[in-house]
Amino acid sequence: MAQECILVIGGGISGLTVAVEAAEAGYDVCVVEKNPYLGGRVAQLNKYFPKLCPPLCGLEINYRRIKENPRVRFYTLAEVEKISAKGGSFDVSIKVNPRYVNDRCVACDACAQACPAEKPDDFNFGMSRTKAAYLPFDQAFPQQYVIDSKACKGDCGKKCQEACKYGAVDLGMKGETVNVSASAIVMATGWNPYEIARADNLGFGKVKNVINNMMMERLAAPNGPTGGKILRPSDGKEAKKVAFVQCAGSRDENHLPYCSYICCMASLKQTTYLKEQYPDATADIFYIDIRTPGKYEKFYWKVRDMEGVKLTKGKVARVEQAAGGDVKVVLEDILSGKKVEQTFDMVVLASGMEPSTRTKPVQLGITYTDEGLIVPSSLKPGIYAVGSAKSPVDVAKSMQDATGVALKSIQSVLAGGAK
Repeated sequence: MAQECILVIGGGISGLTVAVEAAEAGYDVCVVEKNPYLGGRVAQLNKYFPKLCPPLCGLEINYRRIKENPRVRFYTLAEVEKISAKGGSFDVSIKVNPRYVNDRCVACDACAQACPAEKPDDFNFGMSRTKAAYLPFDQAFPQQYVIDSKACKGDCGKKCQEACKYGAVDLGMKGETVNVSASAIVMATGWNPYEIARADNLGFGKVKNVINNMMMERLAAPNGPTGGKILRPSDGKEAKKVAFVQCAGSRDENHLPYCSYICCMASLKQTTYLKEQYPDATADIFYIDIRTPGKYEKFYWKVRDMEGVKLTKGKVARVEQAAGGDVKVVLEDILSGKKVEQTFDMVVLASGMEPSTRTKPVQLGITYTDEGLIVPSSLKPGIYAVGSAKSPVDVAKSMQDATGVALKSIQSVLAGGAK
């Protein structure tokens, strides 16, 4: 009897882990990813905590495992349009949007060099610009350019086509619908940084040099908008006096009522970025509670004791523009009971993790919390959720969870799927 595929919705670290584990156990897997590349949020990180190693090493291993395994099919720039249960399986329709660059692409960059149109670089959260013909990032997989038709003006795409000597630019490429049959479905839909501009008092989008924690990852990354230099977005000044504002949108009934789990560790990690680059820099971390569960406590102690690092327990009341592009932070120091006003070169908001399903839920009869998190007990046989689709988690826990879900998915295939 022919094996049916395991459908993985989302090509981030959780989805990739499910895919490679199931495929290497001998089962067919189909990965659907909305971005033009695989890797999700992990691809945008500078380093993991607590080891402070670059994530692209591990991603590249997974890319190679996928590339060399014929049991894995993946569709980028794609989304699931329809799922219906049929007997012991699911009939799935996948909409694949046109890339306008075909498999002949060798990533030579000729199309980008010729391209006259520019767009904000989404990979860098708009802190830089890229051509409309672009490679999402240096080690992107697939290593294949994409043309953003919305950013093209008139017939500018012809310049890209003329520059490509391999015939890889296909301006006539159409979207297509792919139909697959799946015995198991894995929801690896991932997360987005919470839109902290909703919190008017924190100044994001209104006050210069106020960024979120994922933007800080890109500033510190060697392949980021500044080549790894931690510079203020407004004027390129070295950011040597930085404030980290914790629980920006998390643990707040007006925004995300839960703890987003990774934010404290992310800010501590980013403090090491700052101190490594500028040994004389100062970092002020304003927090409600510092949460570094389990093995991460030692990392907290290490950063806490660094020279120039100060932790203040207090809820930030507001963030305001100061002179010369500086940023003023106003808060109450809970331990002293005093109002504090300090000025910084830059402020980093530790914005929370919001599940992607909050804005775009998958219609599978699934129950979601008000915040868009999947309620696991509501999942029907053959359907599984993994990683931050269920609750905020770090990379390590996501991968552990994904390995278990890979096994459950295989069991569904063996049992005949959605019965």
